[in-house]
Amino acid sequence: MPPGSPGQNPAPRILFVSAFLTPFIQNDLDVLQRRYPLITLIGHGPRQIVPIVKSVFRSDIVFCWFASVYASLAVLAASVLGKRSVIVIGGVDVAKEPQWNYGIFLSPWKGLLVRTALRRATVVLAVDGSLRDEAKRRANYPGQNIRVLPTGYDAHFWTPSGRKTPGVLTVAVVHDEARARLKGVDTLVGVARSMPRTRFTLIGVKPDVVSLFHPPQNLSCIEPMPRTDLLKYYRKARVYVQPSRREGLPNTLCEAMLCGCIPVASRVGGVPRAVGTSGKLVIPESVEDFVSAIQEALRMKPSAGIKARERIADLFPSTRRTNELVQLIGELSP
Repeated sequence: MPPGSPGQNPAPRILFVSAFLTPFIQNDLDVLQRRYPLITLIGHGPRQIVPIVKSVFRSDIVFCWFASVYASLAVLAASVLGKRSVIVIGGVDVAKEPQWNYGIFLSPWKGLLVRTALRRATVVLAVDGSLRDEAKRRANYPGQNIRVLPTGYDAHFWTPSGRKTPGVLTVAVVHDEARARLKGVDTLVGVARSMPRTRFTLIGVKPDVVSLFHPPQNLSCIEPMPRTDLLKYYRKARVYVQPSRREGLPNTLCEAMLCGCIPVASRVGGVPRAVGTSGKLVIPESVEDFVSAIQEALRMKPSAGIKARERIADLFPSTRRTNELVQLIGELSP
């Protein structure tokens, strides 16, 4: 029986807060708005503060994607008003990486605000256990309100099709040099230079950023594209490389694996959980290790790609996240 049916309490009104939209945030938004009355506030800047606080008064539950300043204000307002709240943490919101200018905890005042919100939230959802541990460390508390709930992936959309070519694919949305290094673009360039007979494709990095690393001719760079347009590239590549120095649970890695790509990835964050024994895990920044692992992956049989697909389909189905989100809202409903 859906929420709000006769004989049940009215469906709770949910305030959905995010500073921006990504495909995985949109997925959660779609799940919730199909089932509950929603007030949706997407955006950032000082003008968002008053609408957020006002909307908390009109809501039963506050649901925030990423522990941003705006999410923290919503959670703290909910706490004062005795209302339930959820924060989903994805990575940047519990990070402090000065060498890459990455992480909200680089700012002392933002860090203090987020630390307080994490402690006050009714539930904190981490997409991977590594982020749960980092949240506990950054906020300096036992993390008794943290649950691990991975993002989910649609195995009916992300599917293999056609013949794989002996190429290597990486997808990384990058706009500046610091972010490029965080995503391991410099490592990828070094790997491509060491494998001149192999075709590499990098999607999502602006040409002026890639040019800083002097890419070789066998590395094709394509500007960012809509997520669904990636499907044909995933289906074509035999190997998907994730050379990041830091990750939560990488969406592009999981999507590529569902499309039958053999993963070669850095052993960081939630990456080992995604890859398991279906691909190769490498020490970040080691060009030599990446070259060796990619060469081995290119020699693997097609069954390796099938194994990679099966792992993501089994571990991270979109239905699991949907069901657990709905269950959580039921637990928090007044």
